[in-house]
Amino acid sequence: MESVDFHTARALLEWQIELGADECIGDAPVDRYVLPEKLFKPNQPDAKPHLTKGPVALEARDPVKEAQSAAQSATTLEELRAALEAFDLCDLKRGARNMLFSEGSAGAPVMVVGEPPDRDEDRTGKFFAGPSGQLLDRMFAAVGMGRTGEAASLYITGIMPWCPRTSDPRPKDIAMMTPFLLRHIELAKPKVLVLMGNGACQALLAKRGISRLRGNWTEVAGRPALPMLHPASLIRNPETKRDAWADLLSLKAAVDK
Repeated sequence: MESVDFHTARALLEWQIELGADECIGDAPVDRYVLPEKLFKPNQPDAKPHLTKGPVALEARDPVKEAQSAAQSATTLEELRAALEAFDLCDLKRGARNMLFSEGSAGAPVMVVGEPPDRDEDRTGKFFAGPSGQLLDRMFAAVGMGRTGEAASLYITGIMPWCPRTSDPRPKDIAMMTPFLLRHIELAKPKVLVLMGNGACQALLAKRGISRLRGNWTEVAGRPALPMLHPASLIRNPETKRDAWADLLSLKAAVDK
């Protein structure tokens, strides 16, 4: 039998719960066609169905408004991290191994906003892990930038801190996390932003089509922003590395102004 990894098993269990299978198989069979001795009557003031309070309370909450309130209440990056850790309305949190908040030096001139964490990044707790991360480091090193060292010039985050169950995050998850991301930008105060890939463009520009958007400067949260191809895309399509190099030179010129 093929083994099932942690995330797949978690997703399958949650799917079963959503379908109503919230109990384990009992030792004795249950006849579901037998009427109970006492039927629940909604008009009885003291009658309270078992699951009414929880789901109704959750449905009454507005995740985006609560995210906006939690994000705006943070006055430092440490407070913003704590607000994210305490936020309980994004169910991706329950299936993730790590919460990815940031990497690099806060206050660096370039803030890179990447895609949602993939499974390697969720496992390691590090943005741009594996081959994509190695290529990203080589790319920025070529123009004298990096995410480590005393003179680190990159500050890295992502559009959401938890790994989604599919390669494309759900719009509702992006909407919930975007207030935290915008507040993150305000508190980090970078000189310029790099929107690395379609996910970052969708969250911050409400646009997709990175091949068309890349290389064209725009503005996000009052700061210059440059969409760029994600390193994973460059690995799949090596012929686009020439475009990435042109974007890196444009970024370097903007930082050096």
